[in-house]
Amino acid sequence: MLSFALFTLCALAQGSLATEVAQLRLSETDLLKELSDRVEGRLYAGVPFAQPCWSNFKSSTCESIKKNYLNETSRFDTLGGYINTQWETCQATGQQCLLDWEDPLNPAPPSSETCQLGSISDHYIDVRRAADVAAAFDFSRKSGRPIIVKNTGHDYKGRSSAPGSVALWTHNLKNISYDAQFVPEGCVRPYPGVTMGAGIQWGDAYEFAEAHNITLVGGLDKGVGTSGGWLMGGGHGALTNTMGMGVDRVLQFKVVTPDGELRVANACQNEDLFFALRGGGGGTYGVVLESTTLASPPVTLQVYVVQWTNSNATLTSGLWSVLVENGLKWAEEGWGGFVDDKSAIYISPNLDTVRANASMSPLIAFGEQVVKDGIEGATLLVLQFPSWGTFFNTFAGDNSAAIGVNLALASRLIPKANFRTAENRSDLLLALLKSHDLTPGLRFLMSPPTSYPGDGSTSVTPAWRDSVYHITLISTWNWNATAVEKKAQYDLSSRAISYLRAITPDAAYSNEADVYEPNHEVAFWGNNYERLLQIKRKYDPEQLLDCWHCVGWNPNSRRFACYL
Repeated sequence: MLSFALFTLCALAQGSLATEVAQLRLSETDLLKELSDRVEGRLYAGVPFAQPCWSNFKSSTCESIKKNYLNETSRFDTLGGYINTQWETCQATGQQCLLDWEDPLNPAPPSSETCQLGSISDHYIDVRRAADVAAAFDFSRKSGRPIIVKNTGHDYKGRSSAPGSVALWTHNLKNISYDAQFVPEGCVRPYPGVTMGAGIQWGDAYEFAEAHNITLVGGLDKGVGTSGGWLMGGGHGALTNTMGMGVDRVLQFKVVTPDGELRVANACQNEDLFFALRGGGGGTYGVVLESTTLASPPVTLQVYVVQWTNSNATLTSGLWSVLVENGLKWAEEGWGGFVDDKSAIYISPNLDTVRANASMSPLIAFGEQVVKDGIEGATLLVLQFPSWGTFFNTFAGDNSAAIGVNLALASRLIPKANFRTAENRSDLLLALLKSHDLTPGLRFLMSPPTSYPGDGSTSVTPAWRDSVYHITLISTWNWNATAVEKKAQYDLSSRAISYLRAITPDAAYSNEADVYEPNHEVAFWGNNYERLLQIKRKYDPEQLLDCWHCVGWNPNSRRFACYL
């Protein structure tokens, strides 16, 4: 039997704990005031992107929101805007503040009665310096409020939003500079390097590179940040086959770790942190304020384009057959590019015109036949560009990704083994076509570093080095879908990618993977995971940073309450 004295002691302890919790809640206003003072007043309330249309549907502000609802720049320049709108909502409860993305200019007012915050952070800090980040970590430690990191919101897995959180908005860290003799701190060897604040996006960086007659290897979307999730997740693009991934080319990070310290991570100091930031994922080990990446001389690009206007299953099968039959050869020759069901763009930075024409002869022949057959919109282009920037400005305009929609994405890395024999290639083509039949929108990205072996110093899955394609597919739903309907679309993308899972090793790109990727630790990091976990525990023992399917994540955290 429990003694009266022991019972009394337990009751007093419980009462003390309840009092402490109550005091903590009562003091949050004071803590927020303290936080605001420490960040020089740059603490703001989170507001949904479309909120002005609930305040006054006929206002000029609402008209601007509707006009720019699917505009990348407008969304990324606000804390409440995300590339995919489900991450602005609480999917589990239906709390949201969305317009109909299929008809955002609809003159009728929103049918939902209230505009709700959903997963958008309650508060955010407009980060301008390391001390702002340190203050946020202190606040999180005292209040229990989760911290998230956001630059643009180009995030397919919801890692830059969380209900009840405080966001560190790094979007206004726009410093950029070029040093032809950049020496990482504590090192000796110089490199040509470009230093970029965490708010710099690839469109900014490519424009800067053109002005300085250099090449930066980055992503295919101008709105993607250069120093955040793209880089820390691996960083792939059309030039990464021959010139390396983002993690191969980064020379240095400046990062605030959860203890509030501003650290320099490179090959000569904080080497373990440098390893983790080179592929171990964003929002996990600290908050990166800037990165410095290798700059290369200008490259001349040989470019081949085949395209037509309308979906045509026979033509898609024919095109993909040509690509699969030649996929391994082209990857080993250094080709990069991207393909969907009615177009293919191949890019070479290392072949001259004669060798490129010979290499691409199967694609040229296919394109000539499509044009000859009079297919609507059929085009075959053989082009040369004097630089990456001139190519990018021609082919990668605004909104190269789907913007302002609800979208479930899944992906797979396709290794060399799937191209070795005629049977392997036949099985791969069949799996690709089956996946596409379930979720039209499948894309090939010839972005793995097949021709760039690396030196083993990065933390991405080693499967990247042995892969020929990075395959992505999507499924979508409308703004007013039910939780059951949303879950069905996530399940659909999972089922579609399963055709490729069945014939490939366990490997996927963490930034563009199935939200419910099975065995994600192996799929994203392979044999690097345990080392990454130890580094996570070293630099963030209190787990102040956490995100979905990130290294060392806590799936029971309240920050994930809005996932389905």
